[in-house]
Amino acid sequence: MDKLLARGYTDLSVLDLSSTALEIARHRVGDSAPVRWLREDITTWQPARQYALWHDRAVFHFLIDAASRARYLEVMRQALGPEGAVIMATFATDGPERCSGLPVARYGAGELEELLDGFAMVATGREEHITPGGVVQPLTWIAATRRQLSASSGRP
Repeated sequence: MDKLLARGYTDLSVLDLSSTALEIARHRVGDSAPVRWLREDITTWQPARQYALWHDRAVFHFLIDAASRARYLEVMRQALGPEGAVIMATFATDGPERCSGLPVARYGAGELEELLDGFAMVATGREEHITPGGVVQPLTWIAATRRQLSASSGRP
């Protein structure tokens, strides 16, 4: 978010379940930053508008049951406009099995691509995040856009 603000973006929303996390971020960028702060549970949130970009760094992998994952993907699709894009990072298949004491799901790029039915992959990659404690956490990331339907065939 900080880099987007530095580049002049003025229509940003940050959603988090934790009011503490939101306050830390708000304090870091300042109260005058053009950001909507949304304290919501992503699995119950009802988006009031559509967005051009959905960016998730390390939320999806905490959704370990199928119902929560399905609801997250439903909310994401509702929140994205017809030409929307998604950037998502999750723990890689060789990443940790737990984070902050909680169990997590781990994904490869192919698994994320399957979950994002209706989206076209633009890029995938791997990142090795190093925690403040020096632990390496492998992440898989993907970038995808909504597939556009052909006017003549009704198919992507």
